[in-house]
Amino acid sequence: MASSLRAGHSVLRAVDAVSRDAEAPTSEEFSRVINETRVGRDVNTALQQVADRTGSEDFAWVVQAIAIHREVGGNLAEVLDRVGRTIRERTQLRRQARALSAEGRLSGIVLMAMPVVVFGILAVTAPAYTAKLTGTSTGHVLLALALALLVAGGLWLRSTVRVRF
Repeated sequence: MASSLRAGHSVLRAVDAVSRDAEAPTSEEFSRVINETRVGRDVNTALQQVADRTGSEDFAWVVQAIAIHREVGGNLAEVLDRVGRTIRERTQLRRQARALSAEGRLSGIVLMAMPVVVFGILAVTAPAYTAKLTGTSTGHVLLALALALLVAGGLWLRSTVRVRF
């Protein structure tokens, strides 16, 4: 869109260029915007509905930039370039955070699996050792308590490692 705007086209012509040049899901949504504006709907409303349908926060930023430009004026191509750069930087930051939290996620998997694996190995290699837990009602209560604590610890660990944007 920014390239079309830099070439001197209007916003509607830029949207039309995107509908012709983009790949399948994007071109279909922008074609729908063009069709809706032909029957009288406002461009901002049509673009906002695309953002709502796709659920893309990044595209919502683009729609807000276009709406502000239509009210205030200015160089929309430059604004869209900055929004695009911000979106790319935000995506890169999200990827870096996910990569850095991968160690915590892997540690969580190991910590959650270790008690179950150790108990399974002991049950196979030394069944007399685990018989106190599997053969008595007190052992069943202790196993249930251990399982509940393991689930609580897993949920806490998951909330600690999860990165929210």
